[in-house]
Amino acid sequence: MLQADGVDVVRGGNTILQGVSLAIAPGQQWALLGPNGAGKSTLLSLLGARQHPTHGTVSVLGKALGRVDIRELQRYVGHVNPRHPLEAHYTVREVVLTGIFGTVQRLLRWQPTAHEVHEADRLIKQLGLGHRAEADWTTLSQGERGRALIARALLPNPRVLLLDEPATGLDLTGREQLIEHLESLPVTHPELATVLVTHHLEELPPTVTHAVLLRGGRMLASGPVDSVLTSEGITACFGHPVQLSREDGRWAVRTSRSRRA
Repeated sequence: MLQADGVDVVRGGNTILQGVSLAIAPGQQWALLGPNGAGKSTLLSLLGARQHPTHGTVSVLGKALGRVDIRELQRYVGHVNPRHPLEAHYTVREVVLTGIFGTVQRLLRWQPTAHEVHEADRLIKQLGLGHRAEADWTTLSQGERGRALIARALLPNPRVLLLDEPATGLDLTGREQLIEHLESLPVTHPELATVLVTHHLEELPPTVTHAVLLRGGRMLASGPVDSVLTSEGITACFGHPVQLSREDGRWAVRTSRSRRA
């Protein structure tokens, strides 16, 4: 689905990523972790065909960036960013429908088909928002918006779903509801490959299969989750001694200052 080989990204003389390589297969659920400034969002942008590497190659669905019109690829890649600036007075259903074109403006001069509306409503219900389908977008909580944006990203039936810190700004209840719905994706979309960016291990659903640790633009570890998410690996990645534990598929971090983070 996604592949990076020896990727460097240099912007304004600053090296943001250096020597990054990984391969993501259908159905795999990846976590991309690291401290602020590690290069996580930049790598996600490369995997989403939103920018090109300075050196190395990135392939999305078997097509190398630079050799294909990236607009042809982006419709197969769902991208969820909770910092989405959308503040328009549309209903939840209308916002989800904009996922077909990726822009609100098209909705002003486009009439969705009955099938498209049906699929939007199915996803809205699947993400636990069936009772809010007619609600004005501006009245939604941050957690509800996050789940609606996932439904929006899934509407075009993408082959890849990228989630850029989807739990940002959520309270405990909103975070747990989000994780619950992310956990259901391997069942509802078994061939979908996902990549979730976060600083916080407690935000990872139990269904994560693989992980990448980034620090200072370099990849410290990559592979099956049990071999990557270790106390030693997280200590090296975040630069602070920790003990990592896992219970019922969920991770927790213990440090000398805090029992759980």
